[in-house]
Amino acid sequence: MKKMILRTAAALLVAVLFLPCRVHAVSAQKAIVMDAQTGRVYFEKDPDSRSLIASTTKIMTALVVCRQCNVLDRVQIPKEAVGIEGSSMYLREGEVVTVQELLYGLMLHSGNDAAVALAIYCGGTVEGFVGLMNDQAQRLGLKNTHFENPHGLDSPEHYSTARDLAILAAYAMEDPIFAKTVSTKTVRAGQRSLQNHNKLLWRLEGADGVKTGFTKAAGRILVSSAVRNGRRVVCVTINDGNDWVDHATLLENAFSRYTLRQIISEGDFIGTVEVAGGQAQRVQLLADADFSYPLAEGEVPEVVLSGPGFAYAPVVQGKRAGTAYICIGDSCIGKIDVVYGQTVEQEEEKKIPFWKRLLGGGL
Repeated sequence: MKKMILRTAAALLVAVLFLPCRVHAVSAQKAIVMDAQTGRVYFEKDPDSRSLIASTTKIMTALVVCRQCNVLDRVQIPKEAVGIEGSSMYLREGEVVTVQELLYGLMLHSGNDAAVALAIYCGGTVEGFVGLMNDQAQRLGLKNTHFENPHGLDSPEHYSTARDLAILAAYAMEDPIFAKTVSTKTVRAGQRSLQNHNKLLWRLEGADGVKTGFTKAAGRILVSSAVRNGRRVVCVTINDGNDWVDHATLLENAFSRYTLRQIISEGDFIGTVEVAGGQAQRVQLLADADFSYPLAEGEVPEVVLSGPGFAYAPVVQGKRAGTAYICIGDSCIGKIDVVYGQTVEQEEEKKIPFWKRLLGGGL
């Protein structure tokens, strides 16, 4: 059964435009709160302006590594990865650690040295790995994102937006290795004991990721994720001095005000259309998929059929008959295919007897 809960990054890019709500004022310069499955935006504040993103860069670094490498591989630390500016897991040249241990150092301890070590191991060079990061950003449709390094140290051409970071985080959390890594509170990585810098893991019910970031130029940046009753919400704030409080409030609001509801089930009756030249005058149209969406109290979706409103016989049961759009007010929140509910054959031609045709008679 096909599901219409939109799970791909491309679908998110379409859905995020709809129906942001207003909540309390946040300290962030830029922010967004988004449903990870459907892309519904619960709150936004200047979400599409480009900004420095500091160590939240490492979300993409970790995602590329999870997709490209075996986390059990053992990595010998090159000298290029030692003594990198900023936060560090204090790698030593020549020591051998696993890819998974480096991921823990990258995402829990925000190690810039771990970022460089992973980049060289995965991409051959830092520059080669950054190319992989930008390729992934392009595939996800992140139009306002560009990477210059794997760690997030400030660079004029290294930027993203609150919206792009939310789309990236929602996509990355679908990767089981990535999700396991960022949800880990404390871990032993070789001889190192690492603790996650994400305080929400201890403070907020359902919190399971994803990354903190800070430089003087970028300010405090936080990308978070929480799951309740199978529903994931992601939150991004940029340049927010009160980010822990803002994220807790924004996420609680999203979970408390909205409930994921199944609006349409596969096989539901959607409407009818006229059949031209058929043995029946009309044919039923049925939903070809489920469609779920988070709704606030009082929101009533409407299903609108598109197309000419008729079909030419014959029509075949189960064949695609068009599209139904699901709307709230003037905004379209999604669409599904509809199919014919039964087969309608062409109307049989009435034959004129030979003797009537010979005499010039009609029917």
